[in-house]
Order: sequence, then structure tokens, then C-alpha cells
Amino acid sequence: MDDKRQGMLWAAFAADALALGAHWIYDPKVLRKRFKRLEQYVTPGSDSYHTGKSAGDLTHYGDQMLVLLESVAACHGRFDLQDFARRWQNLFRNYTGYVDKATKATLQRFAEGYGPEASGSSSTDLAGAARIAPVIYALWSDPKSCVAAARAQTAMTHNNATVVEAAAYWTVVTQEVLLGKHPENALESALQKLSLPEAFASWVRHGLESAPMETEAAVLDFGQSCAVDGAFPSVVHCIARYANDLREGLIQNVMVGGDSAGRGLLVGMVLGAYLGFQAIPTEWIEKLLAGPKIRACVEQIELSRRQQAPPR
Repeated sequence: MDDKRQGMLWAAFAADALALGAHWIYDPKVLRKRFKRLEQYVTPGSDSYHTGKSAGDLTHYGDQMLVLLESVAACHGRFDLQDFARRWQNLFRNYTGYVDKATKATLQRFAEGYGPEASGSSSTDLAGAARIAPVIYALWSDPKSCVAAARAQTAMTHNNATVVEAAAYWTVVTQEVLLGKHPENALESALQKLSLPEAFASWVRHGLESAPMETEAAVLDFGQSCAVDGAFPSVVHCIARYANDLREGLIQNVMVGGDSAGRGLLVGMVLGAYLGFQAIPTEWIEKLLAGPKIRACVEQIELSRRQQAPPR
């Protein structure tokens, strides 16, 4: 279980870092011409939304996921919305990276006096639901609290009902995978465990049906943008098509373009939970600039877990 949990967490961060240099380039032909095939971290170009970051850095999605990990570590392996909200706002006080519309709207609502329970934007971006790996890592043994935390962290910035429920869905999928289910089975069984809008079953079905297709064709058909209605089935496709090859799945996710970082957080999380830490290329772990912080947080969470365990 520990190898799977480690794989889940680290693969989510690695997927985000791999997408950094290509993020939000929508033409796959441009990506192939510029990068040929992205198999390692690259520094964003001067025309990137992430100019100023370096190879191995995280996008603004990954930076927020790291803040969430730091929060649960500081709170002894528990999720505290107030603590996360404070750390999240501190991240953006002097942030030199890209600040998206959902973040700007949330910061504005905080400035107007709203608390984290009511600060969320109306954004339909799946990315708000995609940074949940830290709460699953910390709360995996308490499934109900884990789902509640995933919903709460999402709603703080993306208070759209569909996006919030997407966070719950992907949490349950990952929990099922950590317990030994094949990802395709988990994608279907999670639908039965939650009361979800009808669209979810359609997204899962279409994503699974697309697995034999080339990823470029499938994702271009579903949509490469940030919005949940296109990104969700695209994530399902990548998980189903590359269930036994995390490395290739994350590379193909990047090379199809669009919001590859948002999709990658979820693809990496689920495939990492299934295939474990050893499935992540060593180079991706070693060159992840946030690696020391991630490792320190993991150690802090594990120490808290041991201290809280009842004596034998």
C-alpha cells in the first residue's frame, strides 16, 4: 500500500512538471515540431504562460497541490480548510507564476471578506478537482473524510457543483485502485458509490470506449480545454489506454496539447496508485525541483500517522 500511495502522490507531481513546458499549446503539430517527443522536463519558452519557471518546476496547479500537501503535513495528516486557505492565499501574495481566472476570482472573494467555505469561483475547470492527491495520501484510511476533504478543497476555488463532484468521483476511483482494483473497474464502480449527475456516466463510458483510439484523436474529439466536460473523458481515455504504462500515458497526455497539466494530475494520480512508485521514471523523481519539499511533507505525515496509531 505504501508503494502505491507514494506512486499516486509523486506521479501527480511528475505529470504536472512534465506538462510545464508544453502547457496550453493546443496544436499537436506545433508540439511535435518544437519538442519532437516530451520525455523529460523542459524549461518553458518565452511565449509560455509559465515563462520564468525552470525545467522540473510545477505549474500553478502543481504549486497549489504542493501547498495542499504542506497543509495536511502541518496539520498532522488531517485536512483543515482554514489552514489550507491561509497557505493558499500566501502562495499568491507575491506569486511570479501564472494566475488563472478561477484564482483571481477566489482571491477577490477572500478580499471581500468571504471565508473559504464561500470563496470559490464558478469556474468549470477540472483542475480545481485535480489537485487532490495530498488529501488521498493523508486520509486514505478514512474514506468518508477523504471525500469530504476533496470536495472542500475544490469548492474553495471552484465552487461549481459538477467540478466539486468530480473531485469526489476521482477520490473514490483512486481509493478503489489503492485497494487493488484495476483502473477500468474502479472507474465504473465509483459511479455506483456516488449519486452523480447523468453526465458522469456518459463521460466514463465514452472515455472507456475510446481506449483503442490514438490519444490525439480521442482527446481532440473530447476537447483539449480546461472545462470538465471535455477534460473528464480525456482523463478516462488516458487511464484506460495506458493502464499498464504510466510513463507513456503521461507523455501522450502532454503531446496531445491543451490543458495537459490539469489532465495529468489525475492521470498520474490514478496510474501511480495502480502501478506504484517504481513505475515513475527515476529521472522524473530526481529532477523534480519540489522533490525535497514533497519528501519532507511525506515524512511528516508518516511520522504523525505512527504517533497517532494506537499502541499494540
